[in-house]
Amino acid sequence: MAWLSPSFPVGAFSYSSGIEWAVEAGDVHDAATLADWLSLMMSDGAGYCDAVLFVHAHRAVSGNDGEALRDVAELAAAFSPSKERHLETTAQGRAFIDAVHGAWPCDAIDMLGTVWDGAIAYPVAVGTVCAGHGIPVEMALPAFLHAVAANWISAGVRLIPLGQTDGQRVLAVLEQVIAATASRAVKTSLDDIGGAAFRADLASMRHETQYTRLFRS
Repeated sequence: MAWLSPSFPVGAFSYSSGIEWAVEAGDVHDAATLADWLSLMMSDGAGYCDAVLFVHAHRAVSGNDGEALRDVAELAAAFSPSKERHLETTAQGRAFIDAVHGAWPCDAIDMLGTVWDGAIAYPVAVGTVCAGHGIPVEMALPAFLHAVAANWISAGVRLIPLGQTDGQRVLAVLEQVIAATASRAVKTSLDDIGGAAFRADLASMRHETQYTRLFRS
C-alpha cells in the first residue's frame, strides 16, 4: 500500500501515458470515453504488457534466476513504443528502486543491480521488490495494476475535466478489466508479450510534439 500510494515519490502524477493527446484530439471527452480508452490500454496495451513484465521479474527473483531477471529487465527497457513512454517507465522505475532501497532494502534490489546496469522499467522495479519482500504475485500484481489505472484516471479527471465521482465510476468499470488482465498475465510467456492498442501508442508519440502540455507523456 505504501509503495503504490499516489504519495510514493516516483513522480507518477506528471505522466499521462498519451491520454493528454487523446483528450486534445477528442478521442476522450467524458467518463464513458475515458473508461473505454483505459479499458483497452489495460487489457491490450501498456497495462497488459507491464503486467507480463511484472510477473516475469517477480518469478525470476523468486527463483533466484539472475539470467532470467536480466532478460526481462532488458526486454522491458526496449519495449516502450515511444520516447516519452520510455522516459515514463524508466524514470519511475529508477525512482521506485531508489526510494525502496532507502527505506525497505532487500537482496533482490542488489540482485537486479548486479545482473542489469541499464534503465529499469517500472513494472520490473516493482515486481522485483515485491518478490524480494515475499509478497505473492497474486496479491502484488492486481495492486500494481490498480495503481497504474488510478494514475491514468487522475490524468483524465484533470484533463477533460471530470468530477471526482465520475473518476471513481471509471475506476469501478476498470476493476474487472484489472482482474482479468492480471489473471491473463500470469499465464503469458515473454515470447507472447505484445499489445494491440495502436491508437494509444500513437497518442504517446503525438504527445511529444503537442503544442501545449501539462504532462511529460
